[in-house]
Amino acid sequence: MKSLIIGGAGFVGSYLIRYLQEQGQEVAVTKMPQETIAAPGADQYDLNILEKDSIMDLILKLQPDYVFHLAAQSSVGLSWKNPQMTIDVNIKGSVNVLEALRKAEKRPKTLLIGSGEEYGAIRPEKLPVSETNALKPENIYAATKACQNMFGRIYAEAYGLSVTMVRAFNHIGPNQAPMFVVADFCRQTAEIEAGKRDAVLKVGNLAAERDFTDVRDVVRAYALLVEKGTAGETYNVGSGHAVAIDTILKMILSMSDKEIRIEKDPSKFRPVDVPTIEADTKKLYEATGWTPQISLEQTIRETLDYWRRRV
Repeated sequence: MKSLIIGGAGFVGSYLIRYLQEQGQEVAVTKMPQETIAAPGADQYDLNILEKDSIMDLILKLQPDYVFHLAAQSSVGLSWKNPQMTIDVNIKGSVNVLEALRKAEKRPKTLLIGSGEEYGAIRPEKLPVSETNALKPENIYAATKACQNMFGRIYAEAYGLSVTMVRAFNHIGPNQAPMFVVADFCRQTAEIEAGKRDAVLKVGNLAAERDFTDVRDVVRAYALLVEKGTAGETYNVGSGHAVAIDTILKMILSMSDKEIRIEKDPSKFRPVDVPTIEADTKKLYEATGWTPQISLEQTIRETLDYWRRRV
């Protein structure tokens, strides 16, 4: 079997490449020309998803069995700073992919990656949130992902494409960019331990509660869903348990022998922040049998150790 990962140079892509190869699949992966991917055994191609003809040519050439569409502008914070780029990549780019799939002679099973942020502010009685809950995106990134989801369903129903969608909740692990909260806290802690900064850890909103899952569990769910998911359907991917950012911070601090002072940084607060996000994953379990296997403590410890090695 052959899988094509569109946008594989990022955090999730590296783990998905490795997992699929371990399952015996042939893997091809795309990246932007300026990006690099350390993925021995995977065929690599430069691709800009805003160039729809290039996507069509590549899919015709490779004839993949599965397509994972990971290419995205995935930072909520950056979406506030650069809305136009977020819209172009996440909506126009996704439609370009769907159009290429529609015109392909061999139509692969395809997974579109969305976000739990699409649900927006969720009333407490609606938690954990299921896939049938109304969407109310509270930021630009979430709005683009909700739009991508709608296009995926429409293309599946109108054109008979085997497109399945996911709403992935917060995934974390070693090698994640420090624009995301767990990696940010771990990097700051490692720098403090190494004497590269004052013993002050800068934070944003610690009251927010998020559903964190190890990236290795997430890519395992993706691989199961592209094979077993129902076309046109959406599946939550998450741990099923919300954890306060403050709890994450305390876990990281408990793993360090340094006395670290906490200081709020206004630049780390978002214009709008959803209080609690927690996934109902029953639909995912019923379709695939998936459950998370890696504990939050293990993920945080390995992420902190990763940054200790980096700094």
